[in-house]
Amino acid sequence: MYRFGKKFVAKRLLPFLARRILKKYKPDVVAITGSVGKTSVREAIFCVLRSKFQARQSIRNYNDEFGVPLTILGEESAERNIFGWLKIALKGLKLILFHHNYPEILVLEMAADRPGDIRYLARLVPIKVAVVTSIGPTHLEFFDTIENIADEKEVLVKALQKDGTAILNFDNPWTRKMKESSKGRTLTYGFEDGTDVRATGLEENIESSNLKLSFKLNYRRNVIPIRLFNVLGKPQVYAALAGVAVGVVFRMNLVDISKALRKYVAPCGRMRIISGIKNTQILDDTYNAVPKSAISALEVLSRFKDERKIAVLGDMLELGSYTEKGHRKVGDKVAQVCDFLVVVGPRAKFISDQAKKNGMSDNNIFEFDTADEAKMLVQNKIEPQDVILVKGSRVMKMEKIVKEIMTHPEKADEVLVQD
Repeated sequence: MYRFGKKFVAKRLLPFLARRILKKYKPDVVAITGSVGKTSVREAIFCVLRSKFQARQSIRNYNDEFGVPLTILGEESAERNIFGWLKIALKGLKLILFHHNYPEILVLEMAADRPGDIRYLARLVPIKVAVVTSIGPTHLEFFDTIENIADEKEVLVKALQKDGTAILNFDNPWTRKMKESSKGRTLTYGFEDGTDVRATGLEENIESSNLKLSFKLNYRRNVIPIRLFNVLGKPQVYAALAGVAVGVVFRMNLVDISKALRKYVAPCGRMRIISGIKNTQILDDTYNAVPKSAISALEVLSRFKDERKIAVLGDMLELGSYTEKGHRKVGDKVAQVCDFLVVVGPRAKFISDQAKKNGMSDNNIFEFDTADEAKMLVQNKIEPQDVILVKGSRVMKMEKIVKEIMTHPEKADEVLVQD
């Protein structure tokens, strides 16, 4: 009975309400997909658009067959019982039957855990702008190959009409090739030559009192300085560039876009800088992890020159046949960067084993099965001025370790990833 009810809500009730709301209010839809970086890109795009338009972004991590329609309805609660769904249905009917102040633009994140997910969502929502962040080895246990992942994400680009725009990460070879599939306009973003919306001259200030990124935005022979505060790492620059590209599609002035991005705040668990006990700094990147994002996070850690560098890394899941190789690649980087390593989970032991093979001392490596088991050791081992990177797949609950060592654990609900 529960399965039947859940299927009815996902396949009938929510799509019915969502389609009619979209038909009535006709908002422009910006849809975002990719293997990594979706939420940061979504936040940056929303930050730009809300400075000029009435916009709504995906609520929490609502990016699937339930979450996308719920965002269209503007419903934050997804109570999994008949009374909760009735409440949501009534709200949807009110939006359909009566006129309400509805957003001009919806910024929707679209995830693909299994083949067919993007096709379903693209048929549900008429898309004006399709953003593809990057393609990499995530969900390989369901897709088998990166080619299959790329094909799934490319469905979003193919769904565009001639008046639509595809915004693609030029630096990723998989997304770059999707340009050929777009029936409409295409804008690319990245660092490499040939990119439409390009970043050059990247500088990072890692002083604890003044953390910021700055770079030069290059678009059609215009050069504009961009500054992002309290964030670090190239993934945040990619997010900002995607925000710029979407702003351009909606005919925003580059100077206005630059000003809007000053208010950009990285989502919880995406390379947020948090004050730690013993006068330490925590790089909280606990929302999720794949090898590419883990290596990027370690590159950020490496730029802290004088401080002792600690990596606390959990399992990276859903890598399928790439599991061992992906973890070992991270282990190679750890050995180059870190003074101290803590791994959590059976798969993460490939990281520690590879770090040892690259010369890291056994005395500086600790292995645990769970975050709960690891958190007290991390607290005891850190020293004043240390910089601690904490990262792992969502299911590993690595934010528990951040809470254990942050200066103000009473603020955990505000600043850490929540289920």
